[in-house]
Amino acid sequence: MKADRPIRLAASQACVRFGALDALGPIDLTVRAGECVVLLGPSGCGKSTLLAALAGLQNVASGSVEAAMSEGAPVPGMVFQEPNLMNWATAGDNVALPLALAGIDRAEQMRRAEAALARVGLDDFAKAYPRTLSGGMRMRVALARALINDPAALLLDEPFAAIDELGRRALDDLVLKAKETQDLAVLFVTHSVDEAVYLADRILVLSPRPGRIMAEIAVPAIARDRDFLTSPDFAQAAAAARRVLSDHRGPV
Repeated sequence: MKADRPIRLAASQACVRFGALDALGPIDLTVRAGECVVLLGPSGCGKSTLLAALAGLQNVASGSVEAAMSEGAPVPGMVFQEPNLMNWATAGDNVALPLALAGIDRAEQMRRAEAALARVGLDDFAKAYPRTLSGGMRMRVALARALINDPAALLLDEPFAAIDELGRRALDDLVLKAKETQDLAVLFVTHSVDEAVYLADRILVLSPRPGRIMAEIAVPAIARDRDFLTSPDFAQAAAAARRVLSDHRGPV
């Protein structure tokens, strides 16, 4: 049972302010190992701000946030809306960047980078440059880079929004596989209700600014496949999320 698993991401009465603007909170949140929690809400409600706070990139004005560390990763893995690759470096060097910054031996960097690329389906692309890769492939490189240090948690900020539906589903499957095989706590931001239901164990719907959790929707723990996408369970969870969003419509 996931309730028995260790908590890897946590926020306790966390609030973020930008000057006089209350941007987020108070927020109470936990994400356990092996669990994917998805954040839904209108633009500007603080979803990305919460991820930044958990990653240590944004200070909280009050309350607290905490992200568990693994042996090789002092911070969660993170994938942004853009892959943010170094265009002058190969895919292998992009993936190996966290290892290079940690002073890992070059040969070990490349061994682990190639293994990480293989896990995201890019076995033969370690020497390819980003300009030669499709948008979906560049995002796979970014995902491999986020996972190379075997982090305890993974933060994803609308990473697949610009990818076509088939490519997005394949990337979502990679996230689910990483969650299971690496026992990750995953916190995922999206504007897509269907993507949220496909990925999530729980969906948290945030209110317009300042973002607060106004609903939690549990998604049945059944196999994520084509049958799930057309199942009553999928339709029920998606309808519940859409009702909450419609009732608390904010700026687009």
